[in-house]
Amino acid sequence: MKIILNWLIGAGAVLLAAYVVPGILVSSFYIALIVAFIWGVMSFTIKPILNILTLPINILTLGIFSLVLNGLLFWFIASFVQGFEVDGFISAFLGAFVVAITSSILKAILIRD
Repeated sequence: MKIILNWLIGAGAVLLAAYVVPGILVSSFYIALIVAFIWGVMSFTIKPILNILTLPINILTLGIFSLVLNGLLFWFIASFVQGFEVDGFISAFLGAFVVAITSSILKAILIRD
């Protein structure tokens, strides 16, 4: 049940990012579910590897480079999901930031251990 709720929260956060950030287009809720699923899989598999590879830059920037990685992953997802468009890196960066903040807040409110 928690996994489905996490997935729905992620899809809602993607839709909110498309609504708030200019330059992001999500054609339907179904596409938002696909993007949320891919975002979760990438965050679980690829992002830890990228964090280890970019550890020196992360240390130098006090962790702010992680936001850049999130934006790049968000932009990368848009490159192969039809119906999900991101106009540029700034839109991807802001969209990933909105998704991360919204997901964190909603998970803290809705999901109890």
